Amino acid sequence: GVDLQVCSSKNPTCCTKKMEERYQTAARQDIQQVIQATSATLKFLISRNAAAFQETFEMLIKLAENYTNTLFCNAYRNMAVEAATHIQELFTDVGLFIFGTDISTEEFVNRFFDTLFPIAYSHMIKPGLTDVSLEYAECLRMATRDIRPFGSVPKVIARQLGRSMLPSRTFLQALNLGIEVINTTDHLHFSKDCSRALLRMQYCPHCQGLTLSKPCMGYCLNVVRGCLANLAEVDLHWRGYVQSLEELSSAMHGTYDLEHVLLNFHSLVNDALIQAQINGPELSEQVNKICGPPVRKPQQSTGCSFDQNKDNQGLKMFTRDSEETLANRRKAFIGHLRLYRAFYGGLADQLCANELAAADGLPCWNGEVVVRSYTHRVVGSGIKAQSGNPEVKVKGTDPVINQIIDKLKHVIKV
Repeated sequence: GVDLQVCSSKNPTCCTKKMEERYQTAARQDIQQVIQATSATLKFLISRNAAAFQETFEMLIKLAENYTNTLFCNAYRNMAVEAATHIQELFTDVGLFIFGTDISTEEFVNRFFDTLFPIAYSHMIKPGLTDVSLEYAECLRMATRDIRPFGSVPKVIARQLGRSMLPSRTFLQALNLGIEVINTTDHLHFSKDCSRALLRMQYCPHCQGLTLSKPCMGYCLNVVRGCLANLAEVDLHWRGYVQSLEELSSAMHGTYDLEHVLLNFHSLVNDALIQAQINGPELSEQVNKICGPPVRKPQQSTGCSFDQNKDNQGLKMFTRDSEETLANRRKAFIGHLRLYRAFYGGLADQLCANELAAADGLPCWNGEVVVRSYTHRVVGSGIKAQSGNPEVKVKGTDPVINQIIDKLKHVIKV
């Protein structure tokens, strides 16, 4: 073919223009596959952990709900059935918050205690009052925040839940963003100039019958650093992302550790009920002032509908060894992730060294002929360094990559 665009040479060539076009598509697909293969372990690490942490959070929420129901069944049996619905609502809200819904922690914790007070009042503070009328129960519910029957416990719980749920939610969101970053960089758009450079590097030697020759290392670095110049711009922000995940993870202990707070929730509820019981006589006086004397309905005694045996079967699967705490799982994950903090900065070099270029000292292809060594200067990584690239012209930044960088900046700030 005399009309070749890229693989023209002084020597005879066995390529046609059509072959050259197909080779260009192949060269693009090759580099994309090599990038995807290189990022596969990193992507698997993050996505597997995102799924595992989500599952663990769900399990902890279920466990905390079961602990709280068990508390009522064991210590406040006559209140257990009525309380169960409100306990379930509370932990549904906890799940919604952790998995990304914007709801106020203080609001749903207060709502739980508002609905708990009428039950506690009629069964524990005035035990003869079983089944107070709906209107009276509503008056008690409305009065809860003025009377403060549970003292400062609701405030403590709201603060602890808020403190521990927000980091966990941010942690999950950050992991999902990590997956998005890799998915985006796995499907990079290559410019026309880059596609031609890849074709010249990988397939033009075939047109001269040189099917076994590989590109020189310096030549490969120039082409791939040029093609991945935008990806190298992610490097700084990816390092920041890994570091901020590390800092977030190590700060999640004590009242910032979701596991600690959720599994301790039932004992704080117990403190709240004991406090209401101790202050019973004063509370009765205040209630009489606000709501008047209670209106009774006929008594119905109820048992405990929470089947502990059934639920404990599920809990046995979740044996909590000291190794399996959330903190340890996070630590192990961060330890692995840290190995990839320079992933984007070193990607071009990794592709050339591991996959594409000839080993040092061997004859290699320089884009025109097979030589002993590549003689042009080798440019650095990133967009600024490309102005002197002899193999690829790099024009401006990629808007898709800029978008990903903005998202990384945002999550680091959060």
